[in-house]
Amino acid sequence: MNMHDGKKDITKLIDNVVGEYNSKEAVLKYSMHSAGYGITYLLQNDYAGIYLKVIKSKDFPLKPSGLKLLEFGCGAGMNLIALIDILNNQGITIEKAYGTDFSPVLIESAKSEAKAVLRPDELKRISFFVARNEDLLNDISAASRERVADLTETFDLVLGVNTFRYCHRLGKQRECANDILRLLRKGGVCVMIDMNHGFPLFKSKLRRTVKDPLECYLPSLEEYASPFAQAGFQILEKDNFCWIPHSAGPLLTRLCRMLSPILNLTVRKFAMRSLVIAKKPL
Repeated sequence: MNMHDGKKDITKLIDNVVGEYNSKEAVLKYSMHSAGYGITYLLQNDYAGIYLKVIKSKDFPLKPSGLKLLEFGCGAGMNLIALIDILNNQGITIEKAYGTDFSPVLIESAKSEAKAVLRPDELKRISFFVARNEDLLNDISAASRERVADLTETFDLVLGVNTFRYCHRLGKQRECANDILRLLRKGGVCVMIDMNHGFPLFKSKLRRTVKDPLECYLPSLEEYASPFAQAGFQILEKDNFCWIPHSAGPLLTRLCRMLSPILNLTVRKFAMRSLVIAKKPL
């Protein structure tokens, strides 16, 4: 592939992703009221359990002013909104929470979801901005009208769910990891969750629905972790987990929950999700 062909492939990929995530189908897929039982269960249980383990760690002291959160690639805000509710129920104070996504349609949906779900005192602490993962810090600065210097080293926890693979497809994974490092305070943590390339059905499904190899590329667990290590993070954990599909209904969710302990013991590397927990050194 020559450079000209590579640029055309990237442009095509961006155009296709923009079209997909600005569609009405995307709003339904990534909104709390229509996303499905499986993803709702995971946000409130498996994913929330990971976040709480990080936040309650003895090496993650909470400031009296409260927690500063950022979710990049937040879509319509399901994960961040659910986490705010969970943290409030746990008695954990939130100073501010930012959600970013490159799709203006999904960001507007996130704002509407937050207004419909959160209490007024919760709502005033959450903000959603249009920002690209590959230029995260500058885009947040432009959208929020905060100086880059005022955003640098201010966040305690940065989350990314089902979004970091797009950085790899664009060849911008290092840029994203570097910006996350700059945004986090010393000792702050990034939790990245995304599709595991080892889960057999993901590749076959993507190949059936997407003709462009670049659009169906899934990084390995090592590839997910590598940009964070190269940026200077300490990798606290990298693993494969989760056997519940986001689209699962109640019956399939219960079945997957029952089978999960056995699957984790026998074929964990083939689980649906890859997890990387990375800490900014003190």
